[in-house]
Amino acid sequence: MFTNDRRQEERTGRYGTSRLQYLQEVVTQFQSTTSEESKEKIVANLANFAYDPYNYTYLRQLNVVELFLDRITEPNEKLLEFGVGGICNCCPDPANAAIVTQSGGIPLVIQCLSSPVSSDGSRIHEPDLPLPVRNTVNYAIGSLYYLCNTSNKEEIMKPEVVDIMKRYAAAEGASVSFNNLAKAFLDKHVSENEI
Repeated sequence: MFTNDRRQEERTGRYGTSRLQYLQEVVTQFQSTTSEESKEKIVANLANFAYDPYNYTYLRQLNVVELFLDRITEPNEKLLEFGVGGICNCCPDPANAAIVTQSGGIPLVIQCLSSPVSSDGSRIHEPDLPLPVRNTVNYAIGSLYYLCNTSNKEEIMKPEVVDIMKRYAAAEGASVSFNNLAKAFLDKHVSENEI
């Protein structure tokens, strides 16, 4: 459920911790921990806060969008998943999308589209993919859906990206979620005569 000032005050009371203060504490925890498992939980928690427009300003103030982008370069699959998930959750907001774009995030998100193909070249069925990989691809498609606009369309709509989206859109039996998200992406960003 989305939050507003009145609902937030009802939940925290007059003397409770403000949302900004709470998120600052979470970011500080992330910065001070050395445990990979703790980092995973913290980034997942921040990604959950990123879906609510009420938090967008706070996330920008605390550089959480950049924190998500930094996780996309991690070798840890869960941190990668939660980082791109946070990007997907917050980039419907134009100001957050601009941060992703200006910070060089588009190529990082595109890298997350890696086609799930087995070593023998056959397509891996979605249920057979490890959950972090499946989620990462879904979040990457969703992020690009929101990030693509007239100012960066050329950077996103490269032939290899369009090709991946077309393959996901055609993979009805193998990958329902990839299929649906890719179709939505193509419907919004590719004209009928380009498909």
